[in-house]
Amino acid sequence: KNIQSRGGVGKPSARAAASKTQDRMVIPAVRADFSSCAYSDSIFQPVTLDKTVVAGGTVTLNCTVEDSNNSSLQWSNTAQQTLFFGEKKALRDNRILLVKSTPNELTISISNVTLADEGEYTCSIFTLPVRTAKAIVTVLGVPQKPRITGFNKPIKDGENARLICTSSGSKPPAIIRWYKGPKEIPEEPPNNVTEDASGKTFTVTSQVKFKVYKDDNGMIISCSVDHKSVQPLDKTSELRIEVLYKPSVEIRPSNDIPTEGSRFSLECIGNGNPEPYGYSWSKLNGELSRDAEVNVNRLVFTSLNHSDSGTYECTARNEVGV
Repeated sequence: KNIQSRGGVGKPSARAAASKTQDRMVIPAVRADFSSCAYSDSIFQPVTLDKTVVAGGTVTLNCTVEDSNNSSLQWSNTAQQTLFFGEKKALRDNRILLVKSTPNELTISISNVTLADEGEYTCSIFTLPVRTAKAIVTVLGVPQKPRITGFNKPIKDGENARLICTSSGSKPPAIIRWYKGPKEIPEEPPNNVTEDASGKTFTVTSQVKFKVYKDDNGMIISCSVDHKSVQPLDKTSELRIEVLYKPSVEIRPSNDIPTEGSRFSLECIGNGNPEPYGYSWSKLNGELSRDAEVNVNRLVFTSLNHSDSGTYECTARNEVGV
């Protein structure tokens, strides 16, 4: 409040002046929002993917970037040799082709891939600073068709068979599986792995041991390579085993109801490996009639009589036994 003196200019009172010097102005806090100005260089970072390819196949390498910043993408091989700079080919290799080139993408392919092509490939974009992305190419070595050894002659009934299966050239090492007919059988001991002379692939050896019986004669034993570079059972070798066993016999009469005075015969059917080469006939608790004739595997009665009644036995023989 101003107090005006007579005949003079109004001046503030001392109390009023003191009050003025103590006034304050409160300004509300202001929160700065810089979100619209936020900056990230991730849009300039190239992106790639690791690849796995079978030796002899084709691998495609793709590199993309959200914003190229007016620069070109480049692919380099494991030796840091430039393959493509944008759409311009830099390395003379007919296997390497340009698939697609745009400001935001560079895709190339390498055909007829070898194990030497395995390694780390680099995609670069020459901004400031230079940004890179790595793609690891893994090359699978295709295993060779397996080879079965250890079987060079027939095996006798009840004996053990030991077979060996070998396959080279796989990377990573293959797994060998054994089958007896359609049924898988366990190996013994586990697969043995050795490095090939190239230092890049492996040879795998597997053994299997099992007892054979006469019912196994002619059975197919197979050895199959399990590897992610091939389809299941695509690489398989088979071996047909031969089992030697003594004959078993079956007697078949020429007539189910033999009559006295008629011609009658008994046939002895022998089953063995090798084929039976000798047959013998006998009558239990008696002797063969003088009129009975042995003809290889047949016992022939030209004219039956009452005394021929009885039980007859046939024995077959081969190289294994009777």
